[in-house]
Amino acid sequence: MTHTLSQIPPKPPDDVVRGFFPDHEGQQLYEWANQAAPVGPLLEIGSYCGRSTIWLGQAAQAHNAVVFALDHHRGSEEHQPGESHHDEALVDTTGQFDSFGEFRRNIVAAGLEKTIIPIVASSELVGPHWQAGLGMVFIDGGHSLDAALTDYRTWAPHVLPGGILAIHDVFPDPADGGQAPFTIWQLATQSGLFEPLGTQDTLRGLRRPVR
Repeated sequence: MTHTLSQIPPKPPDDVVRGFFPDHEGQQLYEWANQAAPVGPLLEIGSYCGRSTIWLGQAAQAHNAVVFALDHHRGSEEHQPGESHHDEALVDTTGQFDSFGEFRRNIVAAGLEKTIIPIVASSELVGPHWQAGLGMVFIDGGHSLDAALTDYRTWAPHVLPGGILAIHDVFPDPADGGQAPFTIWQLATQSGLFEPLGTQDTLRGLRRPVR
């Protein structure tokens, strides 16, 4: 019995790949990306060391699609010295946080170098120059309200009809986590552009309907 690439179960990222993206959410992200890849390219905002990117990349590879992985790789607020998720192993020789080298090594090891296209920059820098429609936008960048709003307002309009908007770390209860991703999820559901698609723990998905 033969299988197409899209029918082959994805392989979870190796345990050595740093990140905060659990495999049960990764499986859901992969399934949505598998639906979205035939619609258009995939875009991830906030790649860190590539755990979620590898899930997206496997779906894109199965459809001969690509993933644009957007991250300045200088870390979000929580990655800075003295903060909760700072990792000294990702500090470069100049003393700055830099996850890009680790990210690239992980993508190469996963066999996805020809599928994942890194964009080492911020939404503010890239967004004004972007014109292409996207099959999927996955927002997992900075969790300050300003950063989340910028990511949402910059990229959500580029989701093509039939495409998917996914948002990570959505916590309806403030006691469980920061509210910025929940805020942009609310904006998306109230925008009239998207319909609810599903939920897996803190991962929420919406689809832009074909009208």
